[in-house]
Amino acid sequence: MNRRTFLLTSGAATAAFGAASDRVSLGLIGAGGRGTFVMTVFQKDPSVRVHAVCDVYEPNLEQALSTASKVPGNAPRAYRDYRKLLEDKSIDAVLIATPEHWHHRMVLDALASGKDVYVEKPLCQTPEQGVELVAAEASSKNIIQVGMQRRSYDLYLEGRRIVASGALGAVRMVRSWWLNNYIGDGPAPKLKGPLDWEQWQGPAVRRRPLDPNVFFNWRYAADYAGGIVGDQGAHVYDGIHLLMNASYPLAVTAAAGRPHKSGADTPESVVVTAEYPEDFLAVFSINYAAMHYKSRNDQLNQLDGDQARMDVGREDLRVYRLGGEEQPATDMRSEKGFSYATDLHVRNFLECVRSRKSPTAPMRLGFQAALVTQLANMSLRNGCRMRWNDTLKTVEG
Repeated sequence: MNRRTFLLTSGAATAAFGAASDRVSLGLIGAGGRGTFVMTVFQKDPSVRVHAVCDVYEPNLEQALSTASKVPGNAPRAYRDYRKLLEDKSIDAVLIATPEHWHHRMVLDALASGKDVYVEKPLCQTPEQGVELVAAEASSKNIIQVGMQRRSYDLYLEGRRIVASGALGAVRMVRSWWLNNYIGDGPAPKLKGPLDWEQWQGPAVRRRPLDPNVFFNWRYAADYAGGIVGDQGAHVYDGIHLLMNASYPLAVTAAAGRPHKSGADTPESVVVTAEYPEDFLAVFSINYAAMHYKSRNDQLNQLDGDQARMDVGREDLRVYRLGGEEQPATDMRSEKGFSYATDLHVRNFLECVRSRKSPTAPMRLGFQAALVTQLANMSLRNGCRMRWNDTLKTVEG
């Protein structure tokens, strides 16, 4: 392929979201920053109506209700218990954007209520939860999309095509990194309104006293999430699985430094090595004690083939051929940028809600990505290589 610019514009990509018919009534569960943002992406489709919003933190609830109501035709109901929202027969689909420890229970309950589901990643906290969710998906007729937007991103889809074409030769290793910094402590966070702390903790194994720092930084608390390696690693490993057409990992080993962020009990600097039956290794290094980068430059995947190397970032893709590594033979750039991947992913979900076809990121793929980081955290706790028995669907030390 000659050096060129890869533009993501096309008739399908630039067309308006759907017709005003085929109405989809949406309920939002978890109205924090990410949940409210993805809700606004849903609202770009003129046939979507946000019918309900649920949150246990009053300021988030009020903000999301206000945001949804700015779109003509939306007058969402307020819920403070997600089970009451799921009882609402007028809701077709739910967007679940709660902390990670709630995903498993809420997805199962949403499926039982007959709702289609768009759930943010990581899909679940444990391998056992993932196995149960995949089984639930197999026995359900509902549409389930996990919010791993690289699955819908044209840049990654083009990268998958390049790998499949054989242009890179044999790829025995994929190296990925993600760099940022969250060590610097600002003012201690404070609640700005009522919070139902007991309901927020929900299915967490350990009960904690109310702590605003934990509430606002739950991603870094092991009781509620898999740490930064789980939060960002699910994205990275799903991208690798897509590019390499990979199956579930054979084994995972991890090493880490100690936590340095105030109040965090999970490390910010971690190296994960995953082994695959397709005969390659995927090594992911995350360091959130590094310097800050512009978002377009903070993450990169390098696929080391014996004929060429492919670098895939958030918004650029380059291929360097054997003997010509100073100059890319292929240079592609996303015109609309990585943030547009969420638009594409939501659009795919809505198309599948209407057509009843399988979406881009079903539950089994969400579990596949989450499993790698779950095994990584288990490796850190146990100090050994953790193996996945895909026949028995169990972890072996």
